[in-house]
Amino acid sequence: MVRFWDSSALVPLLVQEDATGALLELYVSGEVVAWWGSDVECASAVTRLERADRLEPADTTEALRRLRRLADGWHLVEPSDAIKEIATRLLRVHALRAADSLQLAAAITASEQRPPTLEFVSRDERLTLAAEREGFPTL
Repeated sequence: MVRFWDSSALVPLLVQEDATGALLELYVSGEVVAWWGSDVECASAVTRLERADRLEPADTTEALRRLRRLADGWHLVEPSDAIKEIATRLLRVHALRAADSLQLAAAITASEQRPPTLEFVSRDERLTLAAEREGFPTL
């Protein structure tokens, strides 16, 4: 099964969290589609954990290595003017931040404008709600 993965759902694959086991099972059971900038968002999340003293430097280094390995297997949705237009519309319709609107716009593009055909994986409540309102089945 092909699923669109938001960076909030990818981070637990890099560092141990409560949701890591369940997300890992889901991850290995299908193909991953992700936004072009997801690896940067994941790296940001991991390094924030280190700065907050929630990760040791060696664990951060390992998480970033894991990120590079995982990202090599993702199908990426590349940036485009169409995605920017969709993301801008989404900002007017949903209570999203810019990066989240780009994630959702990438998912809409990946679904070929048919959200019900692509599962959306996210741990961000606001983004999940917006994805559901756009018609995506969410996990």
